[in-house]
Amino acid sequence: MSAKQILTTLMISLACLAVGSLAQAAEMPDQVSLDTMVKYFDGVEFDHAMHTELGEDCSSCHHHTTGTGTSDERCMSCHAESNETASVGCRDCHVAAPFSAEQIHSVAANVYLYHIDKPGLKAAYHWNCVGCHEQMDGPTGCQDCHTRTPEGAALYRVDVTSSPTAEATGH
Repeated sequence: MSAKQILTTLMISLACLAVGSLAQAAEMPDQVSLDTMVKYFDGVEFDHAMHTELGEDCSSCHHHTTGTGTSDERCMSCHAESNETASVGCRDCHVAAPFSAEQIHSVAANVYLYHIDKPGLKAAYHWNCVGCHEQMDGPTGCQDCHTRTPEGAALYRVDVTSSPTAEATGH
């Protein structure tokens, strides 16, 4: 190959990479609404554009779904060389109600399911978000990102300071 052919091939390759990167960037939303649990928490408007600038690559948050492998040690034994998936949204793999009767029956019925230990959606968000926020000095308090609704406050019993049973028994 001549120097001109090598240079032409290199330029075409770089152009293809640039076009591919631009196409991928065009598909990514700037904002993502995390609103699966709005019964208990106000929705969070996640600034995806800002977070894409902070992350090393897409797999920092999206595990193996982007076709870039994974850096998460919990996933590497199976997904170190995974292909890109059709969707990279958390809620497409992690269910909002992992302990519902429907989900428990679904897992029990699928004897070939390897992800019986897959966290629910809330845990998946928190594993990703809180760990990174601790490293990057981002917000880590529960209500720094989302506030509880009245139903959430009742569920988590935030207004209860002590139980009558504990006071009566001295515990």
